[in-house]
Amino acid sequence: MNSLFSKTKEIQSSMDGFIDQVEKAALIFLEGMKAYFSGKSERFEEYSSELADVESEADKIRRNVKYKLYTFMLIPESRGDVLGVLETLDDVIDLTEKVLEHFLIESPDIPDFLKEDFLELTELSYKAMEELSKAARSFFTELKLVNDYVNKVHFYEHEADKVEKILKLKIFKSEKIKELAVKISLRYFAEKIALISDESEKVAERLAVYAIKRRI
Repeated sequence: MNSLFSKTKEIQSSMDGFIDQVEKAALIFLEGMKAYFSGKSERFEEYSSELADVESEADKIRRNVKYKLYTFMLIPESRGDVLGVLETLDDVIDLTEKVLEHFLIESPDIPDFLKEDFLELTELSYKAMEELSKAARSFFTELKLVNDYVNKVHFYEHEADKVEKILKLKIFKSEKIKELAVKISLRYFAEKIALISDESEKVAERLAVYAIKRRI
């Protein structure tokens, strides 16, 4: 196994734990949005609170890894890349928390004829984040697999873009939605959900570059 942390098992364990939090955040985001679209407000609030806890735990792990990398002068040749992976993955977790928070605070009324599209967009963003998690884990264990997962992130981000466009067209062409302010609000929430796939793609691209550097 091509492990970046063959001599620093404690850091490896911490990185595994951090990526576990990324995967958990993606799942909670997905289930939380499903609950929202199904009108299960109490369950949605529980997911929102749970995701905040995950984000907090991820922050603790990230700070701990950063402290150990600098305090004990571990892997100096790769430290910048490792910290870059940590910081950008943490940004994606933060984003999932913010999306649920926005829905919790503003409680937009999603018309029934749009719920299927919103759910599909949510699932595609989730899949992009899920594949990103796999790419990150591979970066620290099986480097040769990184590009396979990065390509899947690209695929799901592209599919999310298509659904986002279709959703926006439905919103603004619909005669069922009379007020422009409502249309703008729905577009805003569609963009927030799609942003998770966009950010996942950005992080995946950074991982691809880091992987190339490690092969050289």
